[in-house]
Amino acid sequence: MSAGTSLPAPAYSRILLKLSGEALMGARDYGTDPDRVRSIACEVAAVHSRGVEIAIVVGGGNIYRGLAAAARGMDRATGDYMGMLATVLNALALQDALEKEGVATRVQSAITISEVAEPYIRRRAMRHLEKGRIVIFAAGTGNPFFTTDTAAALRAAELHAEMILMAKNGVEGVYTADPATHPDAEFIPEITHKDALTRGLQVMDSTAFALCMDNNLPIVVFNMADDRNIDKIVSGERVGTLVRT
Repeated sequence: MSAGTSLPAPAYSRILLKLSGEALMGARDYGTDPDRVRSIACEVAAVHSRGVEIAIVVGGGNIYRGLAAAARGMDRATGDYMGMLATVLNALALQDALEKEGVATRVQSAITISEVAEPYIRRRAMRHLEKGRIVIFAAGTGNPFFTTDTAAALRAAELHAEMILMAKNGVEGVYTADPATHPDAEFIPEITHKDALTRGLQVMDSTAFALCMDNNLPIVVFNMADDRNIDKIVSGERVGTLVRT
């Protein structure tokens, strides 16, 4: 950016970014790719520098994928707790990358793991955001049988976020069918929560979706591969698919 050029004021002051574990994987089969984590941290830090308060909910699929064989046949609750621990690993990796970008970051966990993360306390999380810190929420809701999508919807509602940003890998937004298996699937630029639920579109799980609908929380589903997309969304540009009541 040239000297004297300034960006317009952001359209949103507080957002919640939902990152899947796969977003941290890069080209690997599972685990985290340090370059990919660094790239995401740079993108988030750039948006944060514009004065936007950012909360992040991170998934654990990239790590759990490597444990899937071990978890096969296991009790569902036990497997879900393993997945929660995977999200803590991802949250710590992302925190480290963000702090290397000079952004104060706190990890709050929904399960007690006090040596590496704060417990989730709503008022403390809001205070961190007000003080200009990024807050990463780990361990989902802290309960089995609930996904990190549900955690994202819950935290966004609790913190009065103005929008949920759902990052997808290599997909521009919501389609009428899975574009990977249906080449003729049509892109949907805008849809209501109710229509998406009725049509069974896989934006997020139904529990999370119902939470967003009940709390009038808009969702933008976008492609994380373009490192300018979060900044564009925060600037008020139309990117990906907008889901709103």
